[in-house]
Amino acid sequence: MDYTFLAEKAIEAKKTALPTYSHFHVGAALLTEDGKIYSGGNIESSSYGLTICAERTAIFKAISEGERKFSAIAIAGDTVGYCSPCGACRQIISDLCKDIDIVLVNQKKEIKVLRTKDLLPFAFEDTDLQTKTSE
Repeated sequence: MDYTFLAEKAIEAKKTALPTYSHFHVGAALLTEDGKIYSGGNIESSSYGLTICAERTAIFKAISEGERKFSAIAIAGDTVGYCSPCGACRQIISDLCKDIDIVLVNQKKEIKVLRTKDLLPFAFEDTDLQTKTSE
């Protein structure tokens, strides 16, 4: 699939980022199964633990608007290489978006497409919560 348009939306979303402390702009664009796009930038707090990544911003915006089915998320950062989601974002993507296409975009606007399971093999999932570990 050609994700050029989604990649451009992620690059555009970097403009909404508020990286007050790291000065590292990240943008994400989440594509729903019915073609809607929700975007977001990373937002930092002086209490670093309260900072939110671009991926989670876009996902939470979509979820809060009632969306539940997604097909891809594009992520663009201020990097020469590809900006990959952090561990927390990988878990949120796995939990809320399932095994979707993850479109990584570098500064040259080159695209690399992976699946959630490529970035988070052996993920802890909702089915694991229903499994007894002992009798």
